[in-house]
Amino acid sequence: MPTRAFLTVDTELMWRHHAAGLPISEIAERSLEPAGVGIGYQLRRFADHGLRATFFVDPMPAVAYGLDPIKRVVGAILEAGQEVQLHLHPNWAAARDDDRTAAASFELIDFTFAEQRDLIAAASDLLVAAGAPRPVAFRSGSYSASDDTLAALAELGIRYDSSHNGSEHPWPSAIGLNPRQIAPVEHRGVIEVPVTLIEDVRGHLRHFQICALSTAEMRDALDHAVSAGHAAVTIVSHGFELANRSGTRPNAVHVQRFDSLCAMLAERKGGIETAQFADLPDLPLDRADSPLGPSLIRTRMRQAQQLWSNLVSERAA
Repeated sequence: MPTRAFLTVDTELMWRHHAAGLPISEIAERSLEPAGVGIGYQLRRFADHGLRATFFVDPMPAVAYGLDPIKRVVGAILEAGQEVQLHLHPNWAAARDDDRTAAASFELIDFTFAEQRDLIAAASDLLVAAGAPRPVAFRSGSYSASDDTLAALAELGIRYDSSHNGSEHPWPSAIGLNPRQIAPVEHRGVIEVPVTLIEDVRGHLRHFQICALSTAEMRDALDHAVSAGHAAVTIVSHGFELANRSGTRPNAVHVQRFDSLCAMLAERKGGIETAQFADLPDLPLDRADSPLGPSLIRTRMRQAQQLWSNLVSERAA
């Protein structure tokens, strides 16, 4: 059986633009379609390479701005044949357009079990109101989830979670699993599909995200998963991640990584197949999959690349 690749895009309105007082049109543009390399660009690249992806969409900004921005992005994703699942940044639950300082806690794990269940239920209803099917998978904003989160998801009938990120453990990724757990596993009534990790230096974990790994690290992580027969590889991106932090121009380093990743996944079809949660058959569970081991050369090359990204590509135009 080929390794399944979950190509996931966390899709959200960015709080920093809200807090800066930008109008909702500009918040949506810089968050979802920044500098021509946002959701539309990613959807086109996925289509070009025949890849299936999951967009974890946060509908909670509708509390402050209404459903229209969420409806537009949900519609675009579904029209492109990709799936929409549930994302949640709880700080938006108390957001207001007329008071940009108003916010709930930024971390879902700060809430009680009952509060988490109610927040997730409310977000699920908003997502459906925006035109998405009822979600079967969830990822918490900032990977902030605990065993209470998984119990709440199970109670609400959401089958999959993808919040466990060992590089952010034990805070805010606080699920009671080993930090090195990267294989899907049943835990607290749901199937946890952890974010894939590599060990960049001995004893230090780094997660498989476009802005976190170099092209070489991503290539080696994919090849490691295939050669070791891993059950799954879970990759993270964001709608805004291919642009600079201001959302005003592309980040050339991140765009190159994203394009290379799409090509690498397409080249490895047969060994790796991209999958979606909504039509997922049973995943192999309880595999002893382990992260790619460290390489000083790979790490130093990425650090040099990151320096260029931070000094040049991240500067606003």
